[in-house]
Formats: sequence, structure tokens, C-alpha cells
Amino acid sequence: METARDTNRAAGGHGTANRHGKPEAERFETIVVGGGQAGLSVGYHLSRRGLPFVILDASERIGDAWRNRWDSLRLFTPARYDGLDGMPFPARPHSFPTKDEMADYLESYARRFQLPVRTGVRVDDLTRRDGGFELRAGERRFRAENVVVAMGNHQQARVPAFAAELDPAIVQLHSREYRNPGQLREGPVLLVGAGNSGSEIAMELAGRHAVRMSGRDVGQLPFRPRSQVGRIMGPIVLRFLFHRILTVDTPLGRKTRPNVLTHSGPLIRVKRRDLDRAGVEHVPRTVGVRDGLPVLEDGRLMEVANVIWCTGFEPGFSWIDLPIHGEHEPEHRSGIVPDTPGLYFVGLLFLHAMSSEMIHGVGRDAERVARIVEQRVRAGHRSGVAAGAGVRAPEAVAAAGG
Repeated sequence: METARDTNRAAGGHGTANRHGKPEAERFETIVVGGGQAGLSVGYHLSRRGLPFVILDASERIGDAWRNRWDSLRLFTPARYDGLDGMPFPARPHSFPTKDEMADYLESYARRFQLPVRTGVRVDDLTRRDGGFELRAGERRFRAENVVVAMGNHQQARVPAFAAELDPAIVQLHSREYRNPGQLREGPVLLVGAGNSGSEIAMELAGRHAVRMSGRDVGQLPFRPRSQVGRIMGPIVLRFLFHRILTVDTPLGRKTRPNVLTHSGPLIRVKRRDLDRAGVEHVPRTVGVRDGLPVLEDGRLMEVANVIWCTGFEPGFSWIDLPIHGEHEPEHRSGIVPDTPGLYFVGLLFLHAMSSEMIHGVGRDAERVARIVEQRVRAGHRSGVAAGAGVRAPEAVAAAGG
């Protein structure tokens, strides 16, 4: 894996110091913000086209967005759908990888294709400058002709304002912070949110705590992914329905999309009867706090020792200082921002299709955006960086055993 010192050369970037000895902005033809599955997919397709680029990621290590989730998490899709373009996931096709196995796969993917990833670089600001873009990351500045924001809609934990009114003795965590039962106090647990994260965590805690789950019924898939029916239905749902039918190009997809952007999806692995059998009590929505305790929609107080907020995420794109912010997502058309040429998104929920946020679906969006970047570069929007400098095509890297 290339180090940060190597990346400037490998990606074709260059920077200088000004007369005061302070570093000038480093210049790249294309900057990809985010080094998860979306960013690595974009990097793969840019590299195939011989285009110079760099990937900036806030994590200290590739795959940390997966490593830092709760300990027992497994992917919801079998391994046959968990590989990115050019490299199948190295596991039995019908197995369900752990989150750490997924993290290690991403790290191996970047290494195999020699993708220039700079870790530990959190972008604080993105704005227009001199016909291109300027990005700030602490004291560092970067310039680019093209920027691909390769991140999902789940950047900032969403917690209701009334959470601050809970008794300080109550342990409260967002699902993003939850790792294992050892973080909790003895006593009952209230899980606020009845989607997949809440249900998975509820099943893990049910043998140790009295668990109450608060929230609306989100529905459930009518089959289990691990079952024989699941093996038959998986390709139909994932590759046909989610990838081909539910897209912005179809009437059904356009009708479905607004609901997908604003509501939790159905339960996938855990079913309602699993929760019932485990003794999880379903209660109405949590609407506030009284006397330091959570209050339900029906007025009941929940005397609990722990609260886990499984209340979703905000997009977290406030660092983009450009007029692209919509109500629920950045304004774009299948990842292309019409009023800001050179700015693209990959990895968003229902970016182009229901599969866009999923590992098996992100490659199609990444390939389309990389193709448009190439067309823009060939049309003359080039930063002066030598095309393809230091970037080898993925096939060449693989053939060389990289």
C-alpha cells in the first residue's frame, strides 16, 4: 500500500511553497472524497481510464468505517454480492461476511489496484476557486478540476434534541457508537428506532437485559436471506428489482424513490417473531423526556438504565460550501450536479437506483461518473497534471501481482 508520502507522485499531484515558506495548494486533476467502497470504486474506474487522481479519507485506515461498527455486525447481503468491480469477495458465495472481513477486503482492494489513498485527511470545506475547486483539510489545501464526493447519506448521527434532557445516570449511545453489551449499565434498555440496526442490537441484548423497542413497524422481507428461498430470491431482488427496475429511469423507481429517502427500509435478517420470541417488548414512539426519563407517544414514562438511539443519520454535507443542498440530499441527477460542472456524487441512497448505496450496485454509478470525468478532461478541462502520471490500469496491476 502506498503511503501518504508516495501518493503525491502516484496520483500526479503537485504542490509548491510560497515565498513565505508556507505550502501552496496541491493540485490534482480529480479528487475523490471518501475512501470506502464508493471512493475505491471511483478510483478503480478512473485508474482504468489512465486519469490521475487522489482519494482523501478521514479514517486512519482504509475500511475503518466498517471496523468501527458494532462488534457482531455481519453484512446483510451474501458474499457473492459483496465484491467490487475487478475483485470478487474472497469467501463462500452464500456466506455473510463480518464487518471486519469487509474492512480488510477494502484494504486489500486498494492495495491490489494501487489506488492512491491518503488516510487521516478530513475535508473541512469544498468551494469554487478560479474555475475549479478548492478543498481544505485543516492546514492543507487542495485544488482540482473535478471532485467526486464518494460518501453515503450516513455521515452524522441523528439524535433528537430532547436527548440532552435525559437523566445523566442513563447511559445513552447512538447506534454508531454502540460496540457491544459491555458498554451498558445493568438494567432495562430502550432502543429508539425499530429498523434493521435497532432489531439487530435488540437481539444481541435480549439475553442480558429487558429490552424495549420504540418506533413504527417498518415491515420485513418475506424470506430469510440464509434460507433456500433467500438464495433463489436474492438475485431477483438485488440484481433485478433493486438494480434494474427501481431506478430513476422507470416510473416505478421514480414513484418509490421519495419514500426510500425518508423512511427506513424493511427488516432484512431479523423478523418480528424473532424479536417476540427473544422477549423484546414493542412500545410506541419516543416523543420526549419528563423528569429525566423517556416519554412514549401514549404518555408512559420508560424507567430504563440505557437508551440506544437507532434514529438514523443526517447526510452531513455542510462542509460543501456550494449551492447544492436539497431537503433530504444534495441536488444531483444520478450523481451529476447540473449547476456545478465538475462536481459529482457516488454512494448516496438511491443515487440512480435502489442498489446505488449497496456494495453490489455502487460500481455502475462509479463507472458512469468516471466516464463523464474522462469526457470532461478530454474536452479540455485539464489542470496541467500529466494524464495518467504514475497510474497503472487495474488489469496491469493485477497481471503484475499487485
